[in-house]
Amino acid sequence: MNIVISGGGTGGHIYPALALIKEIKRHEPDSRILYIGTEKGLEAQIVPKEGIAFESVYITGFKRSLSLDNVKTIARFLKATRRAKRIIQDFKPDVVVGTGGYVCGPVVYAASALGIPTLVHEQNVIPGLTNKFLSRYTSRVAVTFSGSATHFPQGKTVVTGNPRATEVALADGAAGLASLNVPPGKRYVLIVGGSRGARAINEAVIDMTAALSDYPDYHFIYVTGEVHYEKTIEAIRRNGQLPVNMTVRPFIYNMPEVLAGIDLIVNRAGASFLAEITALGLPSVLIPSPYVTNNHQEKNARWLEEQGAARVIIEPELSGSAMLAEIDAVLKDDKRIKTMRSAAKALGQPDAATLVYNELKAIARA
Repeated sequence: MNIVISGGGTGGHIYPALALIKEIKRHEPDSRILYIGTEKGLEAQIVPKEGIAFESVYITGFKRSLSLDNVKTIARFLKATRRAKRIIQDFKPDVVVGTGGYVCGPVVYAASALGIPTLVHEQNVIPGLTNKFLSRYTSRVAVTFSGSATHFPQGKTVVTGNPRATEVALADGAAGLASLNVPPGKRYVLIVGGSRGARAINEAVIDMTAALSDYPDYHFIYVTGEVHYEKTIEAIRRNGQLPVNMTVRPFIYNMPEVLAGIDLIVNRAGASFLAEITALGLPSVLIPSPYVTNNHQEKNARWLEEQGAARVIIEPELSGSAMLAEIDAVLKDDKRIKTMRSAAKALGQPDAATLVYNELKAIARA
């Protein structure tokens, strides 16, 4: 197949696209892939490094309130759609895929106007404006969580999960723990605030380090984010020595392996991350970021909490003692761990990449 994929702005839109590309290449090594993003988005840095052909269009997002800027956005959308049409006509794809972000709007809309089969993938429980708009025109809507399906047309919507889940489900947890050189026979807690770290989570962890010696059966693995690492280490040492049951890293490059080896995760509530932990059946304490569009992360986190797979702490209520209390409440209760694992696993789709690939095959032009 010849496939155009578009998605951008954040890693939550880009990494599912890359996972899907890997799955396509696994089935069809000779397939041709073109990625359309924006010049200033994260995708412009990440995608070319993967050896994937890249083109760009210029587009900005709509504001949810009335604004003169929306008039300019409409003009940019029309211009970006014309450029996307030219790119698509030159590439001649069998199908066009959108994985989220403003850039998908003109790309998927242009493909639909040209009569080319299209699929959009929604990662969040509550859909974004772009995918809700595109669902009127696209051939298929694939959603990560069943709770999203009611927001889209029934006849064209399928629950597939997030393609990132497939990569994690195949990971070697023992190798992940070995790479961190942690002591054996513990219950492992991974705390991370995203690839760049989160100041509020860092402050809570620093606050609780003095109490960690009271939990010798647990081993805490903390990922600060590279920009926060030095200051976090200094702050921990001001409270005393680094606890013996704590490993601190600025970044973890083999995250799928590490996730597969731990007992509990404390993290933000980005959609791709939630797809990963549900694929593994991993219990979680979620601290949703309050700084994302439409409060997506809290809605994602609350969905998992309602299903019994997670506990949620909103950032205004976050402290070291609150975090440690939630961690201990889960890990000291074998019945709760088992229940949360089962609930998370029930939400997961470890074969998500294959399911999305199968949908592409079903709608692709003969």
